[in-house]
Amino acid sequence: MAGDNPIIIKRIKKGEHAHHGGAWKVAYADFVTAMMAFFLLMWLINTTTPEQKRGIADYFAPQSIAQTVSGSGGVLGGKVLGQESARAGGSVSVFQNNSPPAPANQSRSTESADRRGGKSDGATQSSESQTSDADHDQTAASGNGDFAHAAEAIHQSIRDNPELAALSHQVMVDQTPDGLRIQLVDQDGRPMFQQGTATPMPYTRQLLEAIARIINRLPNRVSISGHTEAKAFVGPNGATNWELSAARANAGRAILSAAGLDSDRIYEVAGKAGSEPLLPEDPNASANRRLTIVLLREAPPAPIGHQL
Repeated sequence: MAGDNPIIIKRIKKGEHAHHGGAWKVAYADFVTAMMAFFLLMWLINTTTPEQKRGIADYFAPQSIAQTVSGSGGVLGGKVLGQESARAGGSVSVFQNNSPPAPANQSRSTESADRRGGKSDGATQSSESQTSDADHDQTAASGNGDFAHAAEAIHQSIRDNPELAALSHQVMVDQTPDGLRIQLVDQDGRPMFQQGTATPMPYTRQLLEAIARIINRLPNRVSISGHTEAKAFVGPNGATNWELSAARANAGRAILSAAGLDSDRIYEVAGKAGSEPLLPEDPNASANRRLTIVLLREAPPAPIGHQL
């Protein structure tokens, strides 16, 4: 319509909000995941027993198995064994089945001379002595090799068993003049037997069964001895460390026998109380409480026609 003012329509564009991106979602997801893991950890700590906690800690700890002594983090705490501990005397024997091993270093020439009334030819004596020494060395070398294989098999058996791997540093295997020695050693918080009794812990039974499977492969006779610390002990009916150590040794024998060890191979079962401490400088240490199994060295067979 003429004369009318034109109608002007203004279109105003409102500013759009800036896009913040999705980085906050990633951070929030990480936070929720971390909180879930934290509460899961709290729940696991609350539901596990102290023994299970120690087992988990030992499982993730580096394992180092030595044939002689443990390191500073093991049972011995870096301490060195004294020779006097291996020579200490005294024991309470509760079971003895076979005669002692015959000495392996007897001279054939001396016995031959005795049979001839004390006279012996020099050349014959020298030849027999050399033959005896050679036979003894060969037998000893063969025995050492068998013992070394058995020791490695015991270590491997323990390492391959998840339930026993944490106990590897409590099993000490070495060779002594008497034979292959296997020791199950107590540790603070993880003993081999219930306190003050001859009742083995479940893992002790498993260890002995694993050891029995290995020593069953060898023909050697077996000596078993129980040991305690020097601290005085008075149990039911006035029992002392002597009776306790003997009962523990006999309990170990029973487990080995149940696992297949022939009773004819058991030479001796003895309780030695604290007479042979593993740590002579600390006779009250928990490591002195142990069960010792020795595969005895056997003398080489006598020549055909030889008479004692």
